[in-house]
Amino acid sequence: MQIVIIGSGNVAYHLAKAFILNTISVAQVFGRNEMELSKISQELNIPYSTEKLEDADLYIICVSDRSVEDVSALITKKDCLVAHTSGSLPKEILKGGYRKSSFYPLQTFSKSKDLDYTQIPFFIETETEDDQKILSDLASEISERVMESTYEKRKYIHLTAVFACNFVNHLFARAKEISDAQEIPFNYFLPLIDETVRKIDTIEPKAAQTGPAVRNDKRIMELHELLLKDESLEIYKTMNHSIQKMYEL
Repeated sequence: MQIVIIGSGNVAYHLAKAFILNTISVAQVFGRNEMELSKISQELNIPYSTEKLEDADLYIICVSDRSVEDVSALITKKDCLVAHTSGSLPKEILKGGYRKSSFYPLQTFSKSKDLDYTQIPFFIETETEDDQKILSDLASEISERVMESTYEKRKYIHLTAVFACNFVNHLFARAKEISDAQEIPFNYFLPLIDETVRKIDTIEPKAAQTGPAVRNDKRIMELHELLLKDESLEIYKTMNHSIQKMYEL
């Protein structure tokens, strides 16, 4: 099967790398950013182009959500399968007479960070059972966690990921602002962060909750509020309120 990956960002890079590491041939990486395409090409030994889209059986579009529709229109071949990798777009966003699908990897991707691809969940949505098998078999060569999904379910998967990843990382960034301002090395907090994440491997997140809000320790919360200002203060109040509502405190 001839595979072309469209895009040069984090998802395109890691998907191409996952394929190559699992001896799945990639015919081409295609996109606009020649510098990034060239880096991917040199590292993974995959041909690249910014001009001519190679003929393929499967095109995987790894671009920003706002670009998916326009990029999909570049594919004029009819007898092929096209998949986007978005968590929040329907497969119908793809504009063309080809077979449409979604190939969504649930992970946060950075080019500088190695990943264990076997543990990345892939959620597959297609128009036919035959295409479901094609993409599920392909994902299974990379990952141990492959699941069929509808668009309705995928929207909630993406929403959950925003809470569990993007929001949590923003809290890390805010926490680092506080520690930096007090000249406290942020790496001293990494064991706490690691243990917090490891804990929910065996304990339900709700049962693992600790801290002044779940104890309804108003003295500590009021003290903390005096130390904060602007957005961090609002976040602190909102998070404590949410915790107290969850535990009906």
